[in-house]
Amino acid sequence: MTAIRANSILPARRQDIELHTADGLKLVGELALPADRDPVATLICLHPLPTHGGMMDSHVYRKAAWRLPALAGIAVLRFNSRGTSSVRGTSEGAFDHAVGERFDVAAAIEYAEFHELPNRWLVGWSFGTDLALKYGCDPAVAGAILLSPPLRFSKPEDLAVWAQSGRPVTALVPEHDDYLRPAEATERFAAIPHAEVVGVPGAKHLWVGDAETVLDEIVRRVAPEVEVPLPKDWPGPMEYGDASAYADRTVAAFADKPR
Repeated sequence: MTAIRANSILPARRQDIELHTADGLKLVGELALPADRDPVATLICLHPLPTHGGMMDSHVYRKAAWRLPALAGIAVLRFNSRGTSSVRGTSEGAFDHAVGERFDVAAAIEYAEFHELPNRWLVGWSFGTDLALKYGCDPAVAGAILLSPPLRFSKPEDLAVWAQSGRPVTALVPEHDDYLRPAEATERFAAIPHAEVVGVPGAKHLWVGDAETVLDEIVRRVAPEVEVPLPKDWPGPMEYGDASAYADRTVAAFADKPR
């Protein structure tokens, strides 16, 4: 048994993908599938604010892609929204303040549906939660999990759509979040009567040191048959990734002033 570290990469079928938006852009991404079985669920990851370092490799999503196919049988689809760069490459277009990004969300959902990926859940983080709330309530989506939702771009009418749909919505809210803390989040998300607001003690907006807690909570909801907490050790082969390219972007991702 080998301990699973922050840069551990467990076995999976990984492939570079391209998403094509209705307004003519090509977005770069990756799909990670279980190595030896069909997935039981699919995460479509919507990353934090790209103007402040957010991307498909933001650390929680990187760890999800490196671990969840093996540990939980979950497929992880990550991509760079318009104008966003990572090691995978740069997506065409330019950041559009949560307007043109509606086409990016639609392209990701369409890709997952066309490739018959099962039990599709949106997982948004910060800016990505606003995209999920604004544009993600689609018949092809089972539900949404929101990490550190700031509710900055989404409007009451967006929450109303989710309220009417009945689709599951879970908000994981850090105790020490810079934008929206658990008590206020409970009030704001009351607009979606069935929404679940989970306060995470000790956590902050970046989830540094709490990624494992986030992954456990995601798995608990999208694949309830999988036992959590997830294993901390792995008995099989393991590779290691190099996260040094992002050393200056993990903290920079939320360098703007809290509202």
